[in-house]
Amino acid sequence: MTSSNQESSTTTTTKQVFPEPTVGALIVDQQGKILLARSHKWFDKYTLPGGHIEVGESMVDAVKREVKEEVGLDVEAVEMLLVQEAIFAPEFYKKKHFIFIDFYCKSKDQQVKLDQNEIQDYIWVYPGAAYNLKLDSFTRKTLDRYLKRGYGSSPSRGL
Repeated sequence: MTSSNQESSTTTTTKQVFPEPTVGALIVDQQGKILLARSHKWFDKYTLPGGHIEVGESMVDAVKREVKEEVGLDVEAVEMLLVQEAIFAPEFYKKKHFIFIDFYCKSKDQQVKLDQNEIQDYIWVYPGAAYNLKLDSFTRKTLDRYLKRGYGSSPSRGL
């Protein structure tokens, strides 16, 4: 493999032709805490579990599948919170153009089982306390929207 074909922090191995649609899950447990995941892909900032939508897969099915794969939880997608565009975000380890479609999801379980590939660590935290953590800017905006909608104002709200 020549150096021009090798993956680096600013290029991809194959040229991206179109923006990549992805889903993210702001997961809330029965106590009103949210799950944040730390990923090396985001330079160890906290982010939301999620990933690509597969061809023929609905966004809701994709968010359920990605959450199950990455953190081992079964979730219910309550509503779409926010659509964001990330064009070559310096916070991400590759130069990519993403369309993020983030959902508010509920989980009755807190037993996270990390895939150890996409996510290296996690934390359950009350939404307000999440602002004290090192969040990527897209997760911060999704959290802002969640709280603006009136969710998270009390532990039982929305569950």
